[in-house]
Amino acid sequence: EVQLVDSGGGLVQPGGSLRLSCATSGFTVSTYAMSWVRQAPGKGPEWVSHFNSVDGSTGYAVSVKGRFSMSRDNAKNTLYLQMTHLKPEDTAVYYCAKAIGGHHHDLDYWGQGTQVTVSS
Repeated sequence: EVQLVDSGGGLVQPGGSLRLSCATSGFTVSTYAMSWVRQAPGKGPEWVSHFNSVDGSTGYAVSVKGRFSMSRDNAKNTLYLQMTHLKPEDTAVYYCAKAIGGHHHDLDYWGQGTQVTVSS
């Protein structure tokens, strides 16, 4: 069974850092594109970053580029999102997600989400 479990969220002050993890099972992470998506209260989902397995390319939303860094440990089938210089507007539930194939479009499985709150 395909499963994705997010963790690492919490309460941090503006300018702080957090590292999110996404432990997976039921599939090989290196075979599929993976993404991080967030959803703030009352808003729709917002794509944060992705890693395409077909060519190893990465992409980031303009709002987080230069502050967030996505990585993947293929041996552990685990996805990470290192977040630095956090801002209050980064407050959201963060989800890791698996794509159907090697491109980041068309997501088919999601983690349960982990809450990130940035506040002083």
